Amino acid sequence: MGSTGGSMADTGIGTEPMRACLLTFLLALQCTGCAVVAVADAAVTVVATTVKVGATVVETTVDVAAAGVNAVVGSADEMKQ
Repeated sequence: MGSTGGSMADTGIGTEPMRACLLTFLLALQCTGCAVVAVADAAVTVVATTVKVGATVVETTVDVAAAGVNAVVGSADEMKQ
């Protein structure tokens, strides 16, 4: 007990609660980071699904339009006969 500065680091008293608080804080940050990654991943999945569904709708619309044009104009095979 020859320390005259009164620092907790000198005596080692009181460092354990500080270490527990620091570890808890770091764990909380890690969990928050995981949650952010999970939310971002979910958002990317939703956007990718939306784009895929949109592409399917556009493809179907083009197919229907092409069928309509073929029905009105007729095909080249039918005109040759």
